[in-house]
Amino acid sequence: MKFKMRALCAGALGCLLFGSVAAHATNIEVLHWWTSGGEAKAAAQLKSIMESKGYTWKDFAVAGGGGENAMTVLKTRVVSGDPPAAAQIKGPSIQEWGAEGVLADLSPVANVEKWDRMLPGVVADVMKYDGHYVAVPVNVHRVNWMWINPAVFKAAGADVPHTWDEFPEAAKKIRAAGYIPLAHGGQPWQDFTVFESVVLGVGGADFYRQAMVKLDQKALHSDTMRHAFEVFGSLRADIDPDAPNRDWNQATAMVINGKAAMQLMGDWAKGEFTQAGKMPGKDYECVAAPGSQNAFTFNIDSLVMFQQNDANVTKGQHALASAVLSPAFQKVFNLAKGSIPVRTDMDLSDFDACARKSARDFQAAAKAGTLVPSIAHQMAVPAATAGAMQDVVTQFFNAPGASVDNALDRLAQAARIQ
Repeated sequence: MKFKMRALCAGALGCLLFGSVAAHATNIEVLHWWTSGGEAKAAAQLKSIMESKGYTWKDFAVAGGGGENAMTVLKTRVVSGDPPAAAQIKGPSIQEWGAEGVLADLSPVANVEKWDRMLPGVVADVMKYDGHYVAVPVNVHRVNWMWINPAVFKAAGADVPHTWDEFPEAAKKIRAAGYIPLAHGGQPWQDFTVFESVVLGVGGADFYRQAMVKLDQKALHSDTMRHAFEVFGSLRADIDPDAPNRDWNQATAMVINGKAAMQLMGDWAKGEFTQAGKMPGKDYECVAAPGSQNAFTFNIDSLVMFQQNDANVTKGQHALASAVLSPAFQKVFNLAKGSIPVRTDMDLSDFDACARKSARDFQAAAKAGTLVPSIAHQMAVPAATAGAMQDVVTQFFNAPGASVDNALDRLAQAARIQ
């Protein structure tokens, strides 16, 4: 990012921060991709809180691509000298933006509110650059969930698969009963989301960490990774032909409406069930992706603050950060979005069974050392590396008969890209 940003910036008057029209004193512009039903409802809660504090929320929502589209727009805005007050950025990308020298220091509010005490260390570390908070975490998502329509399983006489060895038999019965076994959206980030859950379920947390976080070449060329590709490729038969370019929430709707039996997706999918008035344990079930019951792949939404010229906007950024971590917002946002609060001191009695299970599993995985970052959702490795690996995975998945040996070699090569 650094080279490209500086090259684009070289001819811009005032470089990154001073080349555009100043923001209105009370406007707090927030770039995000919370655009589906449950997500939009959750974002509206934050807008309401900010407006109650006297600020005007300027919504800058960019749909699609699991955030890739939003990041493209953000780079253009920052290079032109007109960064938003806040933007939804995650994982290693926070460090990349920090290295550009364009992020605001949130230490004034973080120190007063003692963020280091209320946030898990694994979360706090991601939110800091050079020892200072530059981002505020919004929530914790579990990625390795599988969403189940129990009525479809009952009609098909199938058992919920808890391992990848059990999956083919369940899918066979579901197909025979006239249902789609696996709801899926044929987009690269969705393919990669499924792939990482397969890798976790086939190899376990230690293997996942070696291959998908440390990018160990031996692990990437191993028989375990070979088997993961074989299992992943076998899922093509369980997805309907209309999957290409389908948005993730449309795939969730297939499970909600009883058209499909399962979806492998993070717990933002639960927001769609909630929005549809469905109840966990009755209308749907949340179970760990096959083979990953004792592990937790995490994805943390966060808002990063960009340096501003207007002191009133800076003050608004602090108010926004404080609002995000307030118990009231943590509760309403996560209830709407399907995730769990990032604060460790929250009462979860109003949360549903899936959220409470997620919170328990998050803490258990942290203690057991099986808490791992999602590579598909930009938490594990630099964006360029993850993007190159994603391309390999989605090309393999969308080419029936593709060589597993070739995919292994290409994935290992992609992991070297920085």
